[in-house]
Amino acid sequence: MKKVRVLLLLSVVVINLTSCYTYQFNVGTGPQKGAIVKGKNHYFLWGLASAKTTDFKQLAGDISDYQVTIQHTFVDGLLYCITLGIYTPTSVIVQK
Repeated sequence: MKKVRVLLLLSVVVINLTSCYTYQFNVGTGPQKGAIVKGKNHYFLWGLASAKTTDFKQLAGDISDYQVTIQHTFVDGLLYCITLGIYTPTSVIVQK
């Protein structure tokens, strides 16, 4: 019975860590220079409450053409698992 519980727990962990969520979109014609600026979004209670979200326009500066990528990296997922979903960060990358 103990082996079944361990196998079930291991299966749940493996299924939750199989991929990283990524969302990407272009503003204007997309990146032109290749410069990268990074930021973080901080969410709590499984993403239901946000503490700080990144302003893409502020990261891009005065550039009107850029690409935004929002993703859950491995470290973001690890923090999510350690805190049992109470803290859920996402990484933001703006490529100018």
